[in-house]
Amino acid sequence: MTPGSPDQLGDVKEVADVCQCSPSTVWRRVADGTIPKPIKIGGMTRWSMSEIAAAIEAVKAQREAA
Repeated sequence: MTPGSPDQLGDVKEVADVCQCSPSTVWRRVADGTIPKPIKIGGMTRWSMSEIAAAIEAVKAQREAA
């Protein structure tokens, strides 16, 4: 992604692939706050992939701080 370009959006399957989990686990992590809530666009549910990457980095930082 280049500076100034819009953030890529991913569906639940793409988020699950990035997190190496099932779509149902993605929804559990949304419920417990580990993964950010999705963006609703009409009938679509999408996540900002940069927010997913930031959430992963935050969990890694917590692990390293412990």
